[in-house]
Amino acid sequence: MKRFFQPIEKDGSFKKPTLSPSPSSKDSEKTAKTFTSDDVKTNSKKDPLKFLTWNANSFLLRVKNDWPEFTKFVERIDPDAIAIQEVRMPAAGSKGEPRNPRELKDDTNSSREEKKIVMRALSSTPFRNYNVWWSLSDSKYAGTALLIKNCFQPKRVSFSLDQSASKHEQDGRVILAEFESLRLLNTYVPNNGWKEEENSFQRRRKWDKRMLEFVLQNSDKPLVWCGDLNVSHEEIDVSHAEFFSMAKLNGYIPPNKEDCGQPGFTLSERKRFGTILREGKLVDAYRFLHKDKDLEHGFSWSGHPVGKYRGKRMRIDYFIVSEKLSDRIVTCEMHGKGIELQGFYGSDHCPVSLELSDTSPDSNLQS
Repeated sequence: MKRFFQPIEKDGSFKKPTLSPSPSSKDSEKTAKTFTSDDVKTNSKKDPLKFLTWNANSFLLRVKNDWPEFTKFVERIDPDAIAIQEVRMPAAGSKGEPRNPRELKDDTNSSREEKKIVMRALSSTPFRNYNVWWSLSDSKYAGTALLIKNCFQPKRVSFSLDQSASKHEQDGRVILAEFESLRLLNTYVPNNGWKEEENSFQRRRKWDKRMLEFVLQNSDKPLVWCGDLNVSHEEIDVSHAEFFSMAKLNGYIPPNKEDCGQPGFTLSERKRFGTILREGKLVDAYRFLHKDKDLEHGFSWSGHPVGKYRGKRMRIDYFIVSEKLSDRIVTCEMHGKGIELQGFYGSDHCPVSLELSDTSPDSNLQS
């Protein structure tokens, strides 16, 4: 979700993190590795069980300004898979030529330097232990990344809700990894916007319709769906329900009263999200464990500390899992707190984690 006021970060305002030497171009182009016998011996889990999702609000800026702190956090959490949204780095390809959304742009001096900074960060501990997949926009907008530990080998990775082998979702909003026992879906859901326009309400309605179709058509295998879903499902998921319900942009009031209010908290979005959960037999993992409102730790996005959005917070970053996985949910936590963005690592979103048990309690009783 975008802030309504963005501080200007000057190019020279950061200290470069101390990182390992730059990898070769071959190393930089990370692709899935084939399992070796050593991988099998050292990993007792077939599929990932510990997950982390984070809207980085510019991955490059986070690497430049917040990487040491985020690195320590990842080392402590030790996730098997890390889903990133709002990478905001352009896809490879020259102007006027077809773009390659699986690769970072590196055909200009500035883009080569930016790619080098990012790939050096990803070649340092603990990130060197992960394979990375990108789905990128043509410009510094949106985009997603998925990091999966080397010891876990997806059977298939695709980049659209249609699961086409070559097609990428517009703006790089989807990465889908299929494993033996589950699917992992990383999405950066389009913001609803404020108006009845093609790139606003209409775009979001189409997305929600396609998302419902996806979950209904892929119910053969349990789903772990994560990312910035750009919706706060219930009043408990926002800090100031009345403020968000009454929010307007330049006094504009949509024709349909269910479209009124803060993007992400309109009644129409919340109803559609509820339909996806209900008909898709899906569970909100955080709310499954945390029934009460938590004003300190219960929100994943926070408004800018200066201005009318100070202290206004929303839970819009999720782990949604199939109902059949609900009895395997061990923890689901948001790792930021307070209106001063502690634990947000420079973004306006904090990381959210999920851990599943290897087997359900019922299966243990039966064994």
